[in-house]
Amino acid sequence: MTAPKVFGIAGWKNSGKTGLAVRLVTEFTRRGYSISTIKHAHHDFDIDKVGADSYRHRQAGAHEVTIVSGTRYAIMHELRGAPEPEFEEILARLAPCDLVLIEGYKREPIPKIEARRVEAANRQPLAPSDPHIRAIAADHAVADTALPVFDLDDTGAIADFIAAIVGLGQARS
Repeated sequence: MTAPKVFGIAGWKNSGKTGLAVRLVTEFTRRGYSISTIKHAHHDFDIDKVGADSYRHRQAGAHEVTIVSGTRYAIMHELRGAPEPEFEEILARLAPCDLVLIEGYKREPIPKIEARRVEAANRQPLAPSDPHIRAIAADHAVADTALPVFDLDDTGAIADFIAAIVGLGQARS
């Protein structure tokens, strides 16, 4: 099996990563590509509702809980003190697709675009210290870089750039 094509969106909190990721998924899907995403959270999170059967299964100590319906399924894996899985391990669990967009994981050695917004909590640029950042998407002027700079809302141009970087072929219709 060949490794999936991956491209990351890195940036500080409130830099526009999620909005860009959502717009890119919409754009690539519109173009006929199969897209998966991985979102890294630096905080505790829960996708389950308190009191739901699956929540009760996890609270009882289940290692993995799978919820299945006619429209989707989800597998929740409780670490229960074990270390966070490596990026490659998570990537390996995904079904085949045309492109995996990664939000977060700013330290992974994958090609990525840096999102920057004036309102970001931290405005220290990542690009100067990360050779894997291939471009910058910002809502303000960016100086002192040799990297391509895109308007943060120019989703079509950013999608074209990503497609060229990862070598996306013709979309399957």
